[in-house]
Amino acid sequence: MDALEKYILANTKPEEELMHLLERETYLRVINPRMISGHLQGKLLEMLVRMLRPKRVLEIGTFTGYSALSIARGLEGDATLDTIEVDDELEYIAASFFARSQYGHRIHQHIGSALEVVPRLERCYDMVFIDGDKREYTAYYDMLMDGGYVRSGSFILADNILWYGKVAQPIAHNDKHTENIVEFNRRVVEDPRVDNVIVPIRDGINLIRVL
Repeated sequence: MDALEKYILANTKPEEELMHLLERETYLRVINPRMISGHLQGKLLEMLVRMLRPKRVLEIGTFTGYSALSIARGLEGDATLDTIEVDDELEYIAASFFARSQYGHRIHQHIGSALEVVPRLERCYDMVFIDGDKREYTAYYDMLMDGGYVRSGSFILADNILWYGKVAQPIAHNDKHTENIVEFNRRVVEDPRVDNVIVPIRDGINLIRVL
């Protein structure tokens, strides 16, 4: 951690104990623990939820539940979050921390492919956080925009949109992750149905508003 990142963390409201325990558990038990959102991004998600005040939120890619709990913390009243994870081996970790949180009752956990689960839920969302399989980002976007799962005024947030800087470099042969993220970003910026800005926090978030 460099000096600037230490300064940023020191001047951001501290992480609550349960979130710290979840991050520690993730690093102890999960392959690729760096996929966790972490405190800065989690706090940003919470603040965006508090500003936008969505009633229904969708998360594609639960992982161990850090971002879901961050979103749930910012929800008001009877607002709810549907979170979807394709890896059933991660279900228990997330569920155990949801159960320990005072905000866990706002979270509805689903296991399976988002491309199959979302159509079954038959809901329209005010906010969507995409952090699933990078090779499916364009498919998620098409599903949301063309399937009626978002509407005018909805926000879509896509994580890891800079993909460790690979999006600005020649794409390696068979690098489907970078290829799909580049295509996703191109599709968004050329789509007249939305407005967007890429925020370079951590690995980048594409913040998209449906017009």
